[in-house]
Amino acid sequence: MGNPMAWGVFSLLILGMLALDLGIFRKDDHEVTLRESLLWTAVWIVLGLLFGVFVYLTMGLEAGLAYWAGYLIEKSLSMDNIFVFQVVFTYFAVPPRYRHKILFWGVVGALLMRALFIFAGVALLNAFHWLIYAFGGLLIFTGVRMVTEHGKSIEPDRNPIVRLFKRVLPVLPSYKDGRFFVREKGKLYATPLFLVLIVVESTDLLFAIDSIPAIMAITTDPFIIYTSNVFALLGLRALYFALAGLMQLFHYLNYGLSFILIFVGIKMLVSGVYKIPVWVALVVVVLTLAVSIFASLRWPKPVESGEPALEHDG
Repeated sequence: MGNPMAWGVFSLLILGMLALDLGIFRKDDHEVTLRESLLWTAVWIVLGLLFGVFVYLTMGLEAGLAYWAGYLIEKSLSMDNIFVFQVVFTYFAVPPRYRHKILFWGVVGALLMRALFIFAGVALLNAFHWLIYAFGGLLIFTGVRMVTEHGKSIEPDRNPIVRLFKRVLPVLPSYKDGRFFVREKGKLYATPLFLVLIVVESTDLLFAIDSIPAIMAITTDPFIIYTSNVFALLGLRALYFALAGLMQLFHYLNYGLSFILIFVGIKMLVSGVYKIPVWVALVVVVLTLAVSIFASLRWPKPVESGEPALEHDG
């Protein structure tokens, strides 16, 4: 589960980076530039990979490989989050200068939810080992669904949580200087910005149901699972601003992610007969992502007539 020193180093690093991000660079709402997003993307990726070195030095080679494999799986699965963010922001016409605020608090909420999911999931696996086969089946089902349902439209306003919230608290039709709530004539109102946050959080909840079992196929150590999740998620905000307008280029990535989920699902299902080594899983993940990206760039998706280009925030 990681020693107290490892947890301490991780906690101080994350809290320090979040304070730096929110307190120094985000004093005022502003539109994130492409240069800024690329810089922060590089910072988070380097930190995420270097933390794997720390895990290796303090916990051993197998733990280090498990961390890197988990980090790559979570990072690759987060590509779907970026597409959903783009759809949600466009659907609700969120001004670019408010998008970082949504993603920041969305990630904070995601970290809390994932911590609950991870520790509950590990506890359940330890108590009921047969659940590993249920998780394996879920991953295979998700992998198949990712291909068969790819391209289906998303309608955030039909989210059941959003519809329930609108019955509880009235929502103003316009954004109010980046605030989530305002009080007018003694009555409390939510702004559309808070609705967007609800959609982002509920969407991440669905992604967590898929991604947490995926990394649990690699390791059941809560420290490795949570830290790899955190570093993948924290870099997601910057990655959105860097890639939102380029995601359409990686049209084969969806098939690669589907293959990875099916592979780790099979790894879980056969674990009672044969344990696939962690290094094999790491190689499969790296090669699959590399082939998916290469194929997307080598054979670009034809641009259909009248197809709208994705918005770019740079």
